[in-house]
Amino acid sequence: MSVSRCWDQPRVIIVGAGLAGLSAAQKFKQCDFHNFVILEANKRPGGRVNSYWMGDAVVELGAQWINGGSVANSIYNLASCEGLIPDPVERKTDNYSDETVFFTSDGRAIKPQRSEYLTFERIKKQAKALFSTPAGQRKGNLMHFFAVRMQQEILRYPEEWRYDAERIMCGLSNGIRSRWGEDLSNLSAGQFGSFHNLNGGLVRLPAGFLGITAPLLRNLPAENIKYNRKVDCISWGEDLVNSMGTRAVVKCCGGEQHCADYILITISLGVLKKHMDDLFTPRLPEYKREAINKLGYGHVTKVFLEYGLPWWAEGKASMKLAWSMDEIAERNDWKKGISSIEEVPASKQILVFSVGGPEARVLESCDENDIANEFTILLRKFTGDPTIPYPCNVLKTTWSSDDKFLGSFSFNAVGSGVGHRKDLSNPLPGICDPDPPILMFAGEATCDKYFSTAHGARMSGLREAQRILSLIHKFKGPPPIKTCSS
Repeated sequence: MSVSRCWDQPRVIIVGAGLAGLSAAQKFKQCDFHNFVILEANKRPGGRVNSYWMGDAVVELGAQWINGGSVANSIYNLASCEGLIPDPVERKTDNYSDETVFFTSDGRAIKPQRSEYLTFERIKKQAKALFSTPAGQRKGNLMHFFAVRMQQEILRYPEEWRYDAERIMCGLSNGIRSRWGEDLSNLSAGQFGSFHNLNGGLVRLPAGFLGITAPLLRNLPAENIKYNRKVDCISWGEDLVNSMGTRAVVKCCGGEQHCADYILITISLGVLKKHMDDLFTPRLPEYKREAINKLGYGHVTKVFLEYGLPWWAEGKASMKLAWSMDEIAERNDWKKGISSIEEVPASKQILVFSVGGPEARVLESCDENDIANEFTILLRKFTGDPTIPYPCNVLKTTWSSDDKFLGSFSFNAVGSGVGHRKDLSNPLPGICDPDPPILMFAGEATCDKYFSTAHGARMSGLREAQRILSLIHKFKGPPPIKTCSS
């Protein structure tokens, strides 16, 4: 769907150089459309993709896995064509493993039976199935659903097994909290099944996930992307046409201004939540504001711990923490957000853990030395090994306190759903309005099935790029500008 060289090209501004923005730019270049500029607030591209060299390995501060290693995944295809995926493909799954060990706060190691995993997986499937039930039966939050069902299932175990079974299932439910970055009481039970997992397991890029941006940036001229351009205000609509003769103006914090026919907005839902009222002139319509307010935005903090001499056998450091219901009921400590501790792939000396929800923001504010001390105390307590050393280096992520992101990724909060994601993705003016759209919205939060993923972000950027290209073909160039006198 190439743009004819005989047509004048409209002016397009892309706000944000994450996967959505870069994917849109790639689509434009492939279709011979060149009159666009990406305004990126950061000094680097990639958005919530950021690989970093630490010790003996690459660590992923942001996106870590290709969620679904198959040809149905546009990120997987991009990585394959770029030669970023080794052969044979290594795939990680959440399936039961005989090597998995849970540790309790009283220093016991529990070797779980396959039955606990199968029981928990059955509860998860039941929660996801709520999405297919009539809307009136989908009420409630995920914590209540899991608590009720877990208690029902635990009572099926012999009495002497119930204590350990409860702890294992609580540990697994804590993992869901880490996955979505929010307390389960704020996640919609009825919308839990709206997220779609692609087949193929989790696939890692050994050279770093940031490598996925290379093919997106390769053919992008320097003049098409401007870094350190934080957007301060987006003016759009009829009043602007009448006063300035342009459909939209993007003003950066440094005073730089860009006129545009179309603006593609890819900034995070977290930033929209905080700044939507002062970012847009005129303000967004109520249905769009409601979508932004009601959709959830999670907080996940990763911590990487480097040891001079590893105290674990290679490949044997993975452990899960089996908290009791009473222990995690009181969320007064960021350590209670830890569900598992893993070795960083390809590293012999780095461990990593993640904390999701309110504790993630608390953890971000902690000093690295305090984190090292608290984590070591926790490890010694759960493993019963008082000789575990302190790490020599600690690195934490700061997505929630970074004003360019203000969190990690979206989820369906209680009271929100697929309809709100579609409202968020709709252009302004709408497709049924007499005037052609000016503002387009992309980013993982606008994807109704694959939100929170890298491929969801890429798909959204391609979707909106195609929308703009279709408008260019419709008008055979820029859209008409209608003033009051015309």
